[in-house]
Parts: sequence; structure tokens; C-alpha cells
Amino acid sequence: MLDHLSGASRLIPIIGDPIRYARSPVWLTRTLGSRGHNGICVPLEVPVDKLGVVMAGLSASGNVDGILVTMPHKFAAFGYCATSSPRASLFGVVSVMRRNPDGTWHGDMLDGLAFVKAQQDHGAQIERARALLVGAGGAGSAIAYALLDAGVEHLVVHDADPARATTLADQLTAVGVGRLSYGSADPTGFDLVFNATPLGLEEDDPLPLDTALLSPSMFVGDVIAGHGVTPLLAAAQRIGCSTADGDHMVEAVQDLMADFLLQT
Repeated sequence: MLDHLSGASRLIPIIGDPIRYARSPVWLTRTLGSRGHNGICVPLEVPVDKLGVVMAGLSASGNVDGILVTMPHKFAAFGYCATSSPRASLFGVVSVMRRNPDGTWHGDMLDGLAFVKAQQDHGAQIERARALLVGAGGAGSAIAYALLDAGVEHLVVHDADPARATTLADQLTAVGVGRLSYGSADPTGFDLVFNATPLGLEEDDPLPLDTALLSPSMFVGDVIAGHGVTPLLAAAQRIGCSTADGDHMVEAVQDLMADFLLQT
């Protein structure tokens, strides 16, 4: 996979904290190579208070063509973009950035598209379904938009910060994407149940919802990558639910990211 790399290779770092669970360094590097592009994705662990320093260095580095952005930087990284896609601008959040011709950054948010594709690839029926989404942060906002765009009948969003969830509902209603409301994390009565919070990254994290309330007919998805079957998904599988994990989402997003990064 690395035989094509040289001093002329183009760099696409992925920034986050923690970063040890990131899968894109392998998968995106492989995807770029399959397209004949001499590029490599490298992981950078960037604490919140060091983002400005790192962004200044990456912006000044002539062989950095793009940046992948993961938690907790999705909102803050938007502020470094001179231009952005409509969906990124709506929420003020990005998951990927590429150079503009003048050297500034253009951002987009691909998490929602990738998440929905991963769920559908693993058997979820999105159209006309009732969905519960736990988490209204950067990834959750994009996922909410994509679920509504894919045809869910109604989406209930829960967040530990109610104001963040109600703000998301207002944002989507303002652009004509309704069918969303704020509610509890109780999954009773839903067809689809999704976790878009960081809960599950660490071993001692609480579950994002009460798994005793799940039923076998539900499809359960989790954004957490690098962990395979998370505690949430393990509990769902024991009950008999079909599931998709964050690695499936990361796999689904590789071609989307490559399309974005290689666009001129």
C-alpha cells in the first residue's frame, strides 16, 4: 500500500483527540492509491487548546492538500474555512477540508451521507421509518439532515444539552426540512435507533440509552469507530437487533472523501 509514497507525496492529516481509533489513515490512503493519487492520510492527535497552532502549521505546509476532521474539532475547524458547502455552512461544522486555489480552505460535512449509507448497506430501511437519534453535535446534526433527506417519517433527537437539540430542530425547519422534534432517549416505539455521541469511546463510558428498552425489530447504529462492536451494539445484538458500527460508516465515507479531496 505504501510503495507509491515518496518525497513528492501529498499529505491529508486527520486531526482529533483521541485519534488512536481512527481508521481513515489506512482506508483513505488505500483509496487514494487505487485512484492513482500519490497521497497519504496521517493521524495527528490535536488537543482542543492546540488546534490553532496545528492549523497554522498545516496551512503553511505546502504539501498538505486536505484535512480530515474528527471529534472534538468539527465545529472549531469550520472557523478556519474561507468557503464551505451549504450543509457545512448551515451547521457551522466540517468533517473534511481541501485547499482552494488561493491556498485557503474549503470545508464540507460528509458524516451524514456516510452514516446513512452505512445503515442502508447493512439492512436499515430509512424511508417512512420513525428514528431516534441520540446526539446533536457536529456528527449528529449532519446525520439528522441526511436521515430527513433520505425520507424518515419522523426523527426525534435527544441531547444532554436540550438547547443544542432544539437549535438543530430550528435550523432544519428554517431550510424546509421538517419532521424533527426534541425528545427523551427512550427508544420505545422507534424503528431506527442511532447513537451520534462519543459515548462508547472509553471503556468506562455509560451507555447512551437504556438498552433494556430495545426490541428485536429495531435497527441500531453507532458512530463510534475503531471499536468494532460497541457496548451499545453488543446489547442490541443480544436482543436480536440488526446493527451497523462506526467502522462501517468510515468505510462508506472513503469514496466520498476521495471525491471531495481530488476535486479541482
